[in-house]
Amino acid sequence: MNIYESSENYLEAILSLREEHGMVRSIDIANQLHFSKPSVSVAMKKLRESGYIEMDKDGLISLLPAGEEIARRIYERHQLLTQFFIHLGVGPEVAAADACKVEHDLSDETFQKIKEHALGKGGVSQP
Repeated sequence: MNIYESSENYLEAILSLREEHGMVRSIDIANQLHFSKPSVSVAMKKLRESGYIEMDKDGLISLLPAGEEIARRIYERHQLLTQFFIHLGVGPEVAAADACKVEHDLSDETFQKIKEHALGKGGVSQP
């Protein structure tokens, strides 16, 4: 599964917004990610053409199975890494920012080992 980091961020934002508000529009994504509406529109078109999302006639965005899988993977990484960094003593804002940087580049093997270590120590709860 080869996908750009920016696409992963958009898919994660869609998942997060959906869980928070129940529905997602392009303007919600623009506001959350602090991007312009035209930039988000271009990205949504690319995600739609790639089969990761669909948009209904009212502009509501839904994740398709492939997009949902990527979004959940990135969201889990973000949540677990943030909590892991906080457990290490990093402040919450820095931990979240660092998790966002790291979540895309870690191999599955390395993330799995961090997850096993974090969950095995009892200091980090499952996201």
